[in-house]
Order: sequence, then C-alpha cells, then structure tokens
Amino acid sequence: MTEPMIRVRGLHKSFGALEVLKGIDIDIHPGEVVVLFGRSGSGKSTFLRCVNFLEEPTTGSVEVAGVEVSAGPPTRQRKSAIRDLRIRCGMVFQQFNLFPHMTVIENVMEAPLRVKGESTADVRDRALALLVDVGLDDKADEHPIRLSGGQQQRVAIARALAMQPQVMLFDEPTSALDPELIHEVLAVMKRLAETHSTTMVVVTHEMGFAREVADRMCFFHEGIIFEQGTPAEMFAQAREPETQRFLDAVI
Repeated sequence: MTEPMIRVRGLHKSFGALEVLKGIDIDIHPGEVVVLFGRSGSGKSTFLRCVNFLEEPTTGSVEVAGVEVSAGPPTRQRKSAIRDLRIRCGMVFQQFNLFPHMTVIENVMEAPLRVKGESTADVRDRALALLVDVGLDDKADEHPIRLSGGQQQRVAIARALAMQPQVMLFDEPTSALDPELIHEVLAVMKRLAETHSTTMVVVTHEMGFAREVADRMCFFHEGIIFEQGTPAEMFAQAREPETQRFLDAVI
C-alpha cells in the first residue's frame, strides 16, 4: 500500500485554556479527496491551518509528502522543515487575499518567482496554462477589483497551484461568495480532483460537492474526528446521532 500523503499523529491545539483540537490522528492518501465538516468551532479550520503550520500545534506531529514536523521550539532546522512542508501544500482561504496592485497573472506568478526563484518565462507559461484551467485566461491582465468574487477565488486556486503543490488545502472556499457564484468555484475544484488526481482536504458545508467528489468525509465535533466514512455511508445512515443531526440540518 502506498505511503500516506498526509500523516497526522496526536495533534492537539490550545489557545490559552481553550483546547480546540483534542488529539487528531489521520492518514490521507495520494489522490484522496477528504471533506471535513461540522459545526462552527468544532476545529476543522484550525486543523487545516495546523497541517501547514499557519497555526503552531501544541503537541503532535504532521507529515506531508515525506516531510515530518513535530510541535516544538523554533529551531533553525525545524523552521527549514516547516518551509519545505509548506512548499508541498497549496492553500485557498475563505477570503481571496489577492494582491490588489498586481494583475491576475502577476498574482499567479508571484510565489514561484519569489519563493522558488524560477525563471519568469517558465512561470508565465505555467500561469497562463493554469488560468486556462480555471477559465480566466481572458482576465490575465485585469486587476482583482475588476473581477467577481467567484473569479477572484478561481484566481486564488490558480495561484496556489502555481507552486505545484502535492496537497491542496481549502478552508471554506465558497463561504464568502454569493450563492450564484459558488458553483463556478466548486466546478473548478471538482475538475481538479477528477482530472489531476490532486490530494485535497476541503473544509466545507457544501454537501452536494462532498457527495459528488469526496472519497471520505470526516465529521468534526468538539475537537475530535467524531465519525468518518464514504459519502455513501454518511448520507445513507451515519452511525452517530450527532453526525446525523448535523447532516439533517444542512441537507
């Protein structure tokens, strides 16, 4: 069996006296699409941010594509390992966080140029191809302010993909969008999962997307993975009443 793309062990995260994550263990395999769902405050987004160390875990370890980092003091070696881990993870946030003074294509090119030091010609070719993938090649020279929210989020996806990550993390990528724009972002994510076999971890309340695209769903409740299974298992009959109550409320 192939090694997991993501391996998390004993992950705890506290903010002062508040323990948000209470011991997460999970393996996510290459090409797997995992949807994390649950009530606000259950730990989903905190878990995602701990995977790429935007939040520092209190205890535990995270491994992504063979790079393992444990919670601990900020040594030079550990900082280097976190940088290597982050390069392997692309992340898309609720807010688009595009640079307003840059054009669309400049936004997509920025990280590979600055972080990886790649050549401008190579990065531009890849950026244009990614904009074709997300249906925005005709907007390459526009500034973000001239784009709709759905278009801006698609640029954000292209920007994350420009680093050629092995894992894509999505933190409620449609929650800031008007309802009529949600489908265009979900369509890009679905295509990414189906045609590129990208390993994806998605925090979302979009259960239609989970039903169609996810290989596995994990229900977060009070800082733990309370239940997990395939979409067919979850939607047909969740084992735990708490999970079923949540699904009944959102479907």
